[in-house]
Amino acid sequence: MISLATLRLGPLLRYADESSATVWVEASRPCTAEARCADGSGGEARTFQVAGHHYALIPVTGLTPGTTTPYEVFLDGVRVWPLPDTGSSRFPPSVIRTAADGAAEGKADALADGFRVAFGSCRWAAPPANDKDPVGADALDTLAARIAADPTGERPDVLLLLGDQVYADEVSDATRRWLGARRDLSEPPGAEVADYEEYTHLYYESWLDPEVRWLLSTVPTCMIFDDHDVIDDWNTSASWLADMRGTPWWRERLLSGLMSYWVHQHLGNLTPAELATDPLYTAVRESPDGTDVLRAFAARADADPASVRWSYRRDFGRVRLLIVDTRAARVLDEDSRAMLDPGEAAWVREQALDAPGSYDHLLIGTSLPWLLPHLVHDAEAWDEALCRGERGPRWARFGEKLRRAADLEHWAAFTTSFTDLAELIAEAGSGPDAPATVLVLSGDVHHAYAAEPTWPGTEGPDARVLQLTCSPVHNAIPLYIKVGFRLGWSGLGRAVGRRFARHGRVPRPPVKWRRTGGPWFGNMLMTLTLSGRSARLRLDRVREVKGGKARLETVTESQVSG
Repeated sequence: MISLATLRLGPLLRYADESSATVWVEASRPCTAEARCADGSGGEARTFQVAGHHYALIPVTGLTPGTTTPYEVFLDGVRVWPLPDTGSSRFPPSVIRTAADGAAEGKADALADGFRVAFGSCRWAAPPANDKDPVGADALDTLAARIAADPTGERPDVLLLLGDQVYADEVSDATRRWLGARRDLSEPPGAEVADYEEYTHLYYESWLDPEVRWLLSTVPTCMIFDDHDVIDDWNTSASWLADMRGTPWWRERLLSGLMSYWVHQHLGNLTPAELATDPLYTAVRESPDGTDVLRAFAARADADPASVRWSYRRDFGRVRLLIVDTRAARVLDEDSRAMLDPGEAAWVREQALDAPGSYDHLLIGTSLPWLLPHLVHDAEAWDEALCRGERGPRWARFGEKLRRAADLEHWAAFTTSFTDLAELIAEAGSGPDAPATVLVLSGDVHHAYAAEPTWPGTEGPDARVLQLTCSPVHNAIPLYIKVGFRLGWSGLGRAVGRRFARHGRVPRPPVKWRRTGGPWFGNMLMTLTLSGRSARLRLDRVREVKGGKARLETVTESQVSG
């Protein structure tokens, strides 16, 4: 007797526009996955198989613009969502909210309530061990509780998860025990994930959290990886990569990381039109078992990173979102280091400058901040110069050790790319068709801040330009990080940084910047509300309250433009 298919993971609402959406699920066996909406719209898809797991990305069509429509998920005709053991009492129905008719053209009446973008990064999935656990309460759990308590109230129109959705190299105690039951943890890579199956366990741990599971079923998401999705310091330098490739476990770890990222995160980033023409998606779906097809793709991405693009663009009416891969697209040769390979850089430039005047806000999502505290920026640029041999071979060896030990590999450590991004932002934000804002959205550095650049010797762009950084969503913030970043923004830190730069013969960057907000520490999310040419920023931080509960408390709110 064949058992009924059950829902192993999901549903995740990944994409939504005026009349269509995509819903991602994992089932226990091959089946037809279906989303049925209360208004009679919906869609279905046959599962595809990767490494013994069965997934579907369900296209939902026929939705009515400007509506909020409850939906349910069926596998082979049997309802599996909402879950029968949770019922409707704990969480409201999962819904798909569509943009109003005319939102794509930016009509004022279609955008009257504004478009809300919430973002953050660095979510360690394990729940707090106790009230004194330094990790604290999860900002996504807390957001879910707020929305569930008031389903008709404010909620994000899209949630941007800007890296470290899972931690392949820093696992919870529960995952460590699970790994230990599978294999000998005294053998490399020890208590870190080693293969595709172990990656799937990380996603179960992260996305089966009841509050987060419901939140992801009802708020569309865009995602991009950062280093911990594979390993800390991923692609820091050419010598780092050579060392990793010399280990017996690295290849399987990387290929499994890229495969699981493609399945769990990347597919849902694509629009229905992009999915319809994606040859890899077609090949995996048409194969009885897509494992070998996907593995070959991951191997190609490892051997020739420039042949694969993880970056993507999404347009939400007159809001343009560019999510930029700052990990896999790097050029690591010391003489030509770049955050983005030439093809990737050209693509980002083309997307940012496409159809000027067609958008009011340009959001550049990059897991790593472009503008850092001044001391950190100068230290990274100095270290890059040392590693390049600016002060001789002994300093170069020291620079490489320091780069790895201190994680000196943000945009500032790729000086040419930092300059190129500054020039692109100035160009995109200038002229008669300039948008109201160009906002760089980032995470990674376990604190939040806002920084505003200026372009010395020029009037600068017409758009308001800000670096907005929000991290972590759920992670510990050690005291040394707080002290270090406060020092990094201080006048003393700036003076020390200038000395580093002079020692490395580092040219001055093309922009100056000042901190306009922060630093703030804790588990938190930033939210942008965009309406016409107006932009408003809010930072919400988790506040612990008695009884083991938590809530989001607004720390700061400000008008960015308009």
